[in-house]
Amino acid sequence: MPVTAPGGAARTRTVTWSEPVRDGTQFRSLSGLQYLQRLLEEGTPPPPICALMEFRAVKFEVGLAVFEGVPREFHYNPVSVAHGGFAATLLDSSLGCCVHTTLKPGFNSTTIELKVNYVRPLTSETGLVTSVGRTIHVGSRIATAEARLTGADGKLYAHGTSTCLIYPV
Repeated sequence: MPVTAPGGAARTRTVTWSEPVRDGTQFRSLSGLQYLQRLLEEGTPPPPICALMEFRAVKFEVGLAVFEGVPREFHYNPVSVAHGGFAATLLDSSLGCCVHTTLKPGFNSTTIELKVNYVRPLTSETGLVTSVGRTIHVGSRIATAEARLTGADGKLYAHGTSTCLIYPV
């Protein structure tokens, strides 16, 4: 239910998403890179988090994942800047997915630690921001990665690191 501040106009937003893929055979038969590249194929619905937060996957290569989005008013916190969770979500997506691109068929990964440094605020005037994640180390059970969130003008807005657990599915 929208809450209207005194003198302000209520805004609404409708989010529509497709059911997440639940077919575990894809994890067992495709490499992590093959699985993620399918997300870039035309007609493939984005993961629900992309629909909710309005961002998208752009590129996947071995050890690399790129996501982009535009901070909007509905991302704002009470002090009228995009909540840190928007930047953290973009960073976590590129960090986790760059690790996933390195996985052999039959394996998955999940974030077990995320560290984010916020450098400057994001607002609806910032425009397009891009999160580029790259692996640092990929072992048999643990992987680490780093990512940078930058604007179209090259300004750094946030950066982060992640540790991921690799496990069989």
